[in-house]
Amino acid sequence: METVNDEKPRVILTEHKVVENFPQGPTVYDDHFDAKYFKKKLQIVVIRRNNTDMEFDLIGIQHFLANTFRRLMLSEVPTMAIDKVHVLNNTSIIQDEVLAHRLGLIPLKADPRLFQSVADVNEAPTEKNTLEFELKVKCSHNREISKKESSRAEDIYKNSNVYSKQIKWVPIGSQRSRFNESDVGPIHQDILIAKMRPGHELDLKLFATKSNGKDHAKFSPVATAFYRLLPDIKIVKPVEGEAAFRLQKCFSQGVISVRKENDRQYAVVNESHARYDTGCRNVFRYDDLKDSVVMSKIQDHFIFTIESVGALPPDAIFREALSVLKAKCSALLTELNV
Repeated sequence: METVNDEKPRVILTEHKVVENFPQGPTVYDDHFDAKYFKKKLQIVVIRRNNTDMEFDLIGIQHFLANTFRRLMLSEVPTMAIDKVHVLNNTSIIQDEVLAHRLGLIPLKADPRLFQSVADVNEAPTEKNTLEFELKVKCSHNREISKKESSRAEDIYKNSNVYSKQIKWVPIGSQRSRFNESDVGPIHQDILIAKMRPGHELDLKLFATKSNGKDHAKFSPVATAFYRLLPDIKIVKPVEGEAAFRLQKCFSQGVISVRKENDRQYAVVNESHARYDTGCRNVFRYDDLKDSVVMSKIQDHFIFTIESVGALPPDAIFREALSVLKAKCSALLTELNV
């Protein structure tokens, strides 16, 4: 089995197992934690970012820290979500509790950093900790269109579909001067809440509060947050001709390129795409290829992906997770010093 000699801690992917390959020098996995060495090695590299998702590299950290960030983003970074529903009238076919659950899962634009958490669930809502909404919809026949002209429910009935855009914000106290309706309402306007027919009616009051994913998944700011180790692929023996094209098919699209030079065709690793390799081991199916490539993963290089539900941008979610971790560490140090 080929090994890779450099200063990066890694695991080598063989046909049936993985083998650790640690360098001779110090790494972040040394038993004695050195803060100066950690600061020197730590890097954060943003690969892509927009309003809803971000991919970045965390380099030079331990597994437990990477997993800590993931768990904090999932369960401890707070958001606003509909938590209480007062049903004044519901004659639709959807049960009250199912309707309340569906409404709670609608993501809101409200920035949780501008609100306080509710100290007591029995206290009256205030402008500092609660957003109030209402949903009043009644289905009726559309007199302007007959069934002969159209058989579609959307044409012959009014309000046959209830969407999230029909949720209206009801400001509490001075909230109208602090927020616009577009700043606190549903992120997506086309979320289907219920289907109704003439005689069906919804009259609801909705109250959104601040909490986190430990309380309920609806308060989680991310659709998902995950990480994986950076793949590293090295061709250690020349692969030419027909074998180069076979090697190319053994990996994810774009990872291996076949270059042409005069009459020679040979395989090379496309470094810009190698990070997206899935770790498939098809290369071990071929006796003439399995010793020509070393597949490994860098153990202290994590590719992080954050997909926000929209209330907070993904970079803000990561920063909030760091703030939560900092507060936890401070609280622990305070307890230890007592």
